[in-house]
Amino acid sequence: MKSLFNVITVISALLMILTVLIQSRGQSLGAAFGGDTSFYRSRRGAEAVIFNATIVLAVIFVLSVILSILSKK
Repeated sequence: MKSLFNVITVISALLMILTVLIQSRGQSLGAAFGGDTSFYRSRRGAEAVIFNATIVLAVIFVLSVILSILSKK
């Protein structure tokens, strides 16, 4: 059972890295390090889907790590 949680952790981590990189692809280098001076705008379409997918993957990642630790006991 523990190996299943480890596999889920690795897969969710890789997918989360991919979604974060896809989100910041359109940004400049200064924006990647917090120097963004653009105005606030709402996310629409594919951008909103990728943003929500990142949140879901982060939750899956955290839950799989917690369950992996709990299954060790």
